[in-house]
Order: sequence, then structure tokens, then C-alpha cells
Amino acid sequence: MPGATKKRSAKAGLPPGALVHIGEKHAEKAKITLCEYGESHFHQQEIVTLDGLLPPPDGADVVWIHIDGLQNIRLLEQMGTVFGLHPLILEDILNTDQRPKSEDHGDYLYIVLKFFHEAEGGGLIPEQVSIVFGPNWLISLQEKEGSLLGPVRERIRNEKGRLRKAGVDYLAHALLDTIVDSYFVILDKFGEKIENVEEALIGRPSPETLRAIQALKREIIFLRKSVWPLREMIGGLGRSDSPLIREPSVIYFRDVYDHAVQVIDTIETYRDMLSGMLDIYLSSISNRMNEIMKVLTVIATVFMPLTFLAGVYGMNFKYMPELEWRWGYIALWGVMIVVAVFMLIYFRRKKWL
Repeated sequence: MPGATKKRSAKAGLPPGALVHIGEKHAEKAKITLCEYGESHFHQQEIVTLDGLLPPPDGADVVWIHIDGLQNIRLLEQMGTVFGLHPLILEDILNTDQRPKSEDHGDYLYIVLKFFHEAEGGGLIPEQVSIVFGPNWLISLQEKEGSLLGPVRERIRNEKGRLRKAGVDYLAHALLDTIVDSYFVILDKFGEKIENVEEALIGRPSPETLRAIQALKREIIFLRKSVWPLREMIGGLGRSDSPLIREPSVIYFRDVYDHAVQVIDTIETYRDMLSGMLDIYLSSISNRMNEIMKVLTVIATVFMPLTFLAGVYGMNFKYMPELEWRWGYIALWGVMIVVAVFMLIYFRRKKWL
């Protein structure tokens, strides 16, 4: 599976907090999108650098900074300086092999999780999303530019939406909810693939069917590994004592928790189905082999007495009475046919055929 493992050798020997990007390089240049909004206005622009940017004061409008691309180490160092982020947080952002987790650093919360999209040739490609938010600012980072978080911006543009009136904690919830809901799209397509393999398995299984089952099983195992920690992570946010998550937003985090549980239950169901399909494939192959062996055994059994008769009358003894009999050849054929038909009828009554 593409992106299933990352090389960590670049970090060997470096101290904790050393900023080294680990993972695939998806973008040549980082793209920074700055959104500033309040209940009465919304402003969005693309910026090149974070120079001159300061954390907004208490009571100011919400500032959302989204960064596509993680290759610019200097940009992340600047971000850490401006918003006072710990070097280990920046290190985790650059290490794209993180498991989903959340960390409370007092003045800000750090969240990391995965989302997936399908490759052109099939299979799942993982991508890491990091979210850091403080009292009225939020920074989201992903490995490459995409349209995953576009619906959230559209909701902010809508003056009647709750996002414009709620705080930054509700924005963090909206991003989490969008990513978790994207798993349902992946699982729906995954379910269709399983149905197609089931049809081939029930019809006439082949080595291609086995390869398809194995590929799906690898994908579901990797998906489970990336999604399973979500339950603990989102549940912890819903129970958090952090002042950054206000009481009105807690119920929304619990709703995302319910969605995550549904995703995990679906993944577990698909994993059990694939394990059962593998057993069915092996049983089908074994049954086909048994059917073939049964047919060959019946054929061999039918020909055993016929071979005996042919062997007896194939001996070249001089004094054999039947050799001089005019109807001996036809009589032998008749006996052989009767014996074969009798044995076939007997096998049929025994339900061996």
C-alpha cells in the first residue's frame, strides 16, 4: 500500500525536537490560507509568509491558518515562534507517521489524525492532518493541497451558519467531523469492493480472487490501525478539562465520538467478513479438488472390473475355450457394458454421483 511505511533513518542520532520531514514529498511549495471571521464578517486570503503575524488578542475574531505542504522547515519554525509551540509539537507535525492523538499544552491543544483518498490504480493513500488551536486561533496542516476542508470554509462564508457565531473550539470540531465523515465515503466504496469479490467467490473462485481478498485485507488492517486510536482521542477531547473547549461544544465532540465508534465497528465487520471470505475461498478450492478426485475415483472404480476382464482375455494361452467361440468378442463387450452400467446405477443410488 502506498505510504504505509515511512523512513525514519533521517532522524537517527538527532536530538528530540529536531525538525526533519519524514514522509512523502507531496508539494514543492507550501500554500498558506488565512481566514479571519466573526459573527458579522469573513475574510480570506493567501499569504506567502507568517512575517508580521501575531496571535490575535482575547476577544478578537477567530483566525484560521491552513498550510498545505510540510516541506518548508523554516515556515514551521516561524509558526512555532509566533504561536509559542513546543519543538516536539513541530517535530510531530513533520513526522507523518503519527498515530491519532491529542495533547493538552495548557495554552493550546494539539490534535493529529489521518484521512484517506483512493489512488488512481486502486488502494488507499493516507495523509496526515495536524490541528493546533488556542483561545481564538487555529492552525491546520496537511501534506498536500486538497478539497477535504473546503466545505468548512463554505460553512463559514454562510452568514447563517453556526460556525460564524461559535468559537475556535467549534471550528476544531467541524474539521474533526469532516475528516471522520470522510471515512464513511471510503468504507462505502470498500463495501462495494467486498460485494464484487463475494460474487466472484460464490461463482467460480480463482487465484485473482485470492489476490483481491488479500489486497482488501491489507487495506482494512492498515485502515484499522489508523482509525482505532480515534475513539480514545476524540473521547478524551469530549472529557477534557481544558478551558479551550467550552461546555456548549462538548456535546458536538461527543457526536464526533459516536461517528468514530460507527466507523470502527464497520471496519471490524469488514475485517471479519474478509477473514470469512478467505476461509470460504480455501474451502471452495478444497471442495473443487474433492469433486475432481471423486469423479476420477468413480472412473477408476468402473474400469477396474473391465480392466480385469480385458486382462484375462488378453492372456495368450493356447487352450482358452472362448477363443474359438464365434460370439465370444460380442459377449465380452456385453458383459463389460452390463458391469459398467450396473456400477454407475449403484453409485447413483448411493448418491456418490
